[in-house]
Amino acid sequence: MRSSTLVTASLAAVAAAAPASKRSSDFSPDGAYFPLQNGFPSPSKDQLMGIQKEAAGTLPNGPAPPTISDDGLTSLKLIALNEIFEVAFFTELVYNVTNKLPGYDLGYGNEYVLGSLQAIVAQEQLHALNANNALKAFKQEPIQPCKYSFPVTDFHAAIALAGTFTDVVLGTLQDVNQIFSKNRDDGLVRAVSSVIGNEGEQEGFFRLVQKKRPSSQPFLTTSVRDFAFTAIQGFIIPGSCPNIDTIPLKTFEPLNVLSQDIQPKTQNLHFSFDKKAANTSDWESLSVVYLNQQNVPVVKNLQNVQVKDDTVTFDAAFPFDEFVMFGLTIAAVTKGSGPFANPDAVAKAAVFAPGLIEVNAPLY
Repeated sequence: MRSSTLVTASLAAVAAAAPASKRSSDFSPDGAYFPLQNGFPSPSKDQLMGIQKEAAGTLPNGPAPPTISDDGLTSLKLIALNEIFEVAFFTELVYNVTNKLPGYDLGYGNEYVLGSLQAIVAQEQLHALNANNALKAFKQEPIQPCKYSFPVTDFHAAIALAGTFTDVVLGTLQDVNQIFSKNRDDGLVRAVSSVIGNEGEQEGFFRLVQKKRPSSQPFLTTSVRDFAFTAIQGFIIPGSCPNIDTIPLKTFEPLNVLSQDIQPKTQNLHFSFDKKAANTSDWESLSVVYLNQQNVPVVKNLQNVQVKDDTVTFDAAFPFDEFVMFGLTIAAVTKGSGPFANPDAVAKAAVFAPGLIEVNAPLY
């Protein structure tokens, strides 16, 4: 199995660049994935039992905490939105591999990969059901599915994309637990932490399939909810979400990472964003900020700024050697240069985000 190329653009930018021609799948040509054959997102009792058997485990059967903060409800809504999106993505991937569509015939190893993906689909369904069940317990409207479009046409691109958005999820759930703790929503921390572990196991599988080290970093890159919320919308067909407006999170303008096949070395990276969305032509008033691992945000100037029509392109130093920036790095363009004490401060000042950069350590 050959290695996949690195996914280095933001998820929103990747989705926007999807080819106009029909994808290599007829699973959902109109982008409407739900309900699935097993009844998801509203399975019957018998259907739920089937999902649990395929997932090799059950939904948590304890009661919801007696109270929850407004911020806690926002986190549950984001989790549900993300998990439903993942169910759609992996369900289509299973369909493509099962039917050995062009680009998805794996040959040797097909049975192991397919079985692993089927378990992941069922586990993501339980994650989504758990979040929506918690919302119901708190008398909130559950998050409903949207319509989706996934810009991948072969197995290797799909797994690379899955690896990148799972990295973002792993960083975002850190933020969710932090916010739960701040608001004394501690009754939810254990369940979310168990999902972090599950997503980490999935990410190890995605990395192994791509012939990468199963573990990328000693301390995984952190993120914030607003960055994940923006990234998920890159796969959503605009106007197709019945109640995404109930999630009070910020959506950023896209930041495109134009550099490809980024190697583990100090270098300049190439970016672009929309000129009109900047609301300024004072490029020195903007900064590029990187989040990597659990380190303090790194701030760099915009260099070699070029404006053509409505697009601004520029370079920014990527100080790989100084900070050993393997794994996921999240980039944002902010107003001002900080200093930024933490990712929350970066998100507060960000205009364009998230730019997603993956740098992998050599196997040998």
